[in-house]
Amino acid sequence: MKRTALLSAVATGAFCGPFALIVDTLSDGLGALEILAAGAISGFLGSLFAHFILWKKS
Repeated sequence: MKRTALLSAVATGAFCGPFALIVDTLSDGLGALEILAAGAISGFLGSLFAHFILWKKS
């Protein structure tokens, strides 16, 4: 496995973990579509976060 792919996955997970906690806190009032959208946003932002973290290191 490439080191960059592993670092990207770890950085994405580090972003998405706290994001999931926030969504969990707010999910009592959210429907399935909103939770699905929050998951998509989390993945998108986590991927961008990982990209920028790894870009700065290179």
